[in-house]
Amino acid sequence: MDEYQHVLGAVRRAVTDYNMIERGDTVAVGISGGKDSLLLLSALSDLRRISGGFELFAVTVDMGFDGMDFSPVDEFCRTLGVPYYTVKTEIGKLIFDVRREKNPCSLCAKLRRGALHGAVKEHGGNKLALGHHFDDVVDTFMLNLVHEGRLGTFEPVTYLSRRDLYMIRPLIYVHEYESRRLAESLGLPVVKSACPADKHTERESMKRLLDTIDIEYRGIRTRIFGAIERSGIDGWKESERGRKT
Repeated sequence: MDEYQHVLGAVRRAVTDYNMIERGDTVAVGISGGKDSLLLLSALSDLRRISGGFELFAVTVDMGFDGMDFSPVDEFCRTLGVPYYTVKTEIGKLIFDVRREKNPCSLCAKLRRGALHGAVKEHGGNKLALGHHFDDVVDTFMLNLVHEGRLGTFEPVTYLSRRDLYMIRPLIYVHEYESRRLAESLGLPVVKSACPADKHTERESMKRLLDTIDIEYRGIRTRIFGAIERSGIDGWKESERGRKT
């Protein structure tokens, strides 16, 4: 499939540009059940098959929401030959039923990250691959600008000294529309989120705002992404892809 090969090439470029994966690494893929993390797992599995030199496994933090069945993800991992681990938690119940947080996303992310990082280290991982894509880079930049008045986004590679763990983001050159189309055409076992806050976050509002701006200023996300690369903020650098856009 041409589109999948394009995405696989984009993942390979990101890994090369930022030296995300080295020989001897054990890479964990954080699986939320969404389209992006599942596409990332598929791409890294193929990259390992083609290039070799690293180990791969997958981890899901089960938030404890009713109705989320990860057994299809487990079966998908079996077909890829990738070990799959789930971490059972009651984070969802704590945030929405016990604490009844009015702004739940920040605390949820903190607790989820802690559980995920712990599981990665427990199973021998030294790098954690996350499914943040091209659009997420731009959305995060705009959220920081609008809500915090600062220029910045997440880094392509982040070192967590407390955990001695690297976070890598191999989908940074992949657009969300590519991920959405491939999830459907590849039949990826997407698990619909049961979180009450799903689709009602500031991030979703920013996506809609940028979509609206893009109607009049076509390619706005690509230009913002290029500006992030050229600025050199947060470990970003101009890529060959960026020089061609």
